[in-house]
Amino acid sequence: MVAPVSSADVAEQGGERGAGQGAMGQGRRPEPVAPRPAATVMIVRDGPHTSAPLEVLLLRRNPHADFVGGAHVFPGGAVDPDDGGLRAERLSHGFTDEVASGTLGLGSGGLAYWVAAVRECFEEAGLLLARHADGEAVSFSDPLVARRFASHRAALNAREHSFLDVVESERLSLSVDALHYFAHWITPDGSPRRYDTRFFVAAAPEGQTPAPDAVETISDVWVRPTDALERHRAGEMELILPTISNLQAIGRFATAPQLLAAARAARRVPTVLPRVVRDEGGGVRLLLPGDPGYDDPAGAEDPAKLESDFDAAARLASRAVNTPGAAAGERCGG
Repeated sequence: MVAPVSSADVAEQGGERGAGQGAMGQGRRPEPVAPRPAATVMIVRDGPHTSAPLEVLLLRRNPHADFVGGAHVFPGGAVDPDDGGLRAERLSHGFTDEVASGTLGLGSGGLAYWVAAVRECFEEAGLLLARHADGEAVSFSDPLVARRFASHRAALNAREHSFLDVVESERLSLSVDALHYFAHWITPDGSPRRYDTRFFVAAAPEGQTPAPDAVETISDVWVRPTDALERHRAGEMELILPTISNLQAIGRFATAPQLLAAARAARRVPTVLPRVVRDEGGGVRLLLPGDPGYDDPAGAEDPAKLESDFDAAARLASRAVNTPGAAAGERCGG
């Protein structure tokens, strides 16, 4: 696939929280931007449809955000330092950092991606994938419990407490074993913000209702993947490339149990690292692994010259790749 795009288009869609921008100084070549670890989770369920009931949760970003404002995205964001370490591992249920790191192909620190995905889902969508000491999943069906956790969430988003403080105070453990590794995208060189993003998929927790944080995200919707793609083509919903690619990938499954079973059984998740190049007309193109010219260094553009094209080209590229009959990516979301 070759399409006009910006490298910001493939940045992790929820990963703006706390992430710095590689500002370009006057008359100076900017320092290369290293990808920041990030995690995103696709929360899925079966909706009230007689055919292909699989639905996924999308959050709409604040239209005033300086990156893909107004776009619908999955909950997610940058990995924080507190997401890793012995404390986070002690509060996680299902597997260790060693197991998580092996799954991601890392030497260590892999569990932090799972913890970040759980944390961001709670911060941005109000859904908490966790369990009590007796193994029972957290539910907000009791209004008193719902209000207590709403207060926790407000304090967390106000940076009055850490996420692990909340988990410890409620005597919970994080259900990291409920999140299944699904896709891996890295923002290409040239973006002022770059993310090394791991995508996960998880079943929607029972007894909980999503609620946007009203700051970074302003609304939420449960939607079938094919319907979201159709709404994007009709100009009714803004989506960016990683979201489109993963919607195409999960849209191959009719039900949430089918998708989760496939994700649970998968053993290989390829890395998707797009390249941004100039075309002959002066525009910007995106090359994905396997595209003609992807491995040809001759077409590479100086990243320092691309910054002004990112946001505008991102929206054009999204429309270019989401065309009727476009082939769904492999299970990796690419």
